[in-house]
Amino acid sequence: MGKRIFGFNRNVFFLGLVSFFNDISNQMVQSVMPVFLTTVLGASAFFVGVLEGVADALASVLKVLSGWYSDRIGKRKIPTVAGYALSLGVRPLLALASSFSQVFSLRIIDRIGKGVRDAPRDALISESIEPREYGKSFGLQRAFDALGTMIGPLLAFLFLPLLNNSYRSLFIVAFVIGLGALASFIFVKDVRSPNVAKSSPPKPDTKLFKTNKRFIFIVGSIFVFGMGTLPIILLLLKAQEVGISSGSLPLVYFIYNLSFVASAVPLGKLADRIGEGKVIAGGFAAALLAYLGLAGTSDIVLTILLFALLGLYSAATDGVERAFASKHLSRDILASGLGFMNMAIGFSSLVAGVVGGLLWTRFGSAVALDYAGVMSLIGLALFVYVDRSVLAKHA
Repeated sequence: MGKRIFGFNRNVFFLGLVSFFNDISNQMVQSVMPVFLTTVLGASAFFVGVLEGVADALASVLKVLSGWYSDRIGKRKIPTVAGYALSLGVRPLLALASSFSQVFSLRIIDRIGKGVRDAPRDALISESIEPREYGKSFGLQRAFDALGTMIGPLLAFLFLPLLNNSYRSLFIVAFVIGLGALASFIFVKDVRSPNVAKSSPPKPDTKLFKTNKRFIFIVGSIFVFGMGTLPIILLLLKAQEVGISSGSLPLVYFIYNLSFVASAVPLGKLADRIGEGKVIAGGFAAALLAYLGLAGTSDIVLTILLFALLGLYSAATDGVERAFASKHLSRDILASGLGFMNMAIGFSSLVAGVVGGLLWTRFGSAVALDYAGVMSLIGLALFVYVDRSVLAKHA
C-alpha cells in the first residue's frame, strides 16, 4: 500500500472514485425525486420526509450489523462491493415505478445497499492509513462523494431537456453512469483485520459499550443534533417555495454540493491540526444559522447562500465525524463502532424526516425549519459539553 496518488493512499483515492461515480448516479435521481414524487406521483411533503427518514433508519440498523460482521470475518471489500451493487441495481427499476409505494420499496432496497457498504468501507479507509491522516483522508473521500453529488444534479439539469423532461429516461442514464463505481473497485485492495476469530462462528458482543463510554456519549450528542437535520430533498421544497422553478432545483443542489466539495478537504486538514471536535462544532453552528435563516426568508439569493452554508456544515461533519470516531475506537471493533455511529445518525434522520415533514405539511416550512433550528442548538450545546469533558480527561 506504499504507492500514493496525489499524496493520498491508493485505497483512499480509489474508494473516493467509487463514491464519485455512485453519487453522480444517485444524485441525478435524488435531485429530481422531490418533483417526481410530488408532481408526477402526487405525494405530499410529509410522505417525502417519511420516505427519506424510514430509508435512512433502515440503512442505519444494517450499518451496525454489517460493521459487526465485517469485524468478525476480517474482510472489508466484499460487503462494500455488495452494498454498492445492490443500490445501483435499483435505479433502472425506478423508471418502471408508477406509484409512491413502488418508489418507497425501491428506495428501501437502495438504502439496504448503503447500510451494507458504509461501515466496512469506512473501516477499510481507516485501516489503510495512519491516524494522523484520518481527517484529510476522510475529507478526500467525502469530497469525491460531494463532487459526484454536485455533478449529478448538474447532469440532471442538462440531460432533462435532451430527454424531453422524462424522469424515467434520466433514471436509466444514471444507472449507466453508476457502473463506473463498480469498475473502480478493481484497484481497491482489502486490508485484513488482525482481530479475526478463526476458530468459532461470528457472535455479537458488548465490548463497544463496555470500553468506549466516551464514544457513546459523543454519539448521543450527534443523535440529538441529527433529530433536527431535515432531509435535503425536503429542503429543496423551500427553494421551490421562494420562487425557484422546478427545473432549476438541480442547480440549487449543485450549489449546496459545490460548497461541500470546496471545503471538505481543507476542513479535514484543519481537523487534523486543531482537533475534530472544534470543526464538528463549527459545522453544527453553520447548520443552526442556515435553518433559522431559511425559516425567515423569502429571498431567492439569500436562500441560495443558505444552501451553500448547509454545504459547509456537511463538509465539517460528514467525514470529520468518521475521523473523530476512528480515533476513539480500537481496531477490533472499528467497523462496529462506525456502524453504531451511523445507526444513530440514521435514526435521528428518521425523527427529523417524520417530524419535519409533518410540521411542514400541517403548519408550513417556517415551523419545520424553526424546529430544526431548536434541535440544532440543543445538539450543539450537548456536543460542546461532551467534547470538553473528553478533552479535559485527556489533558
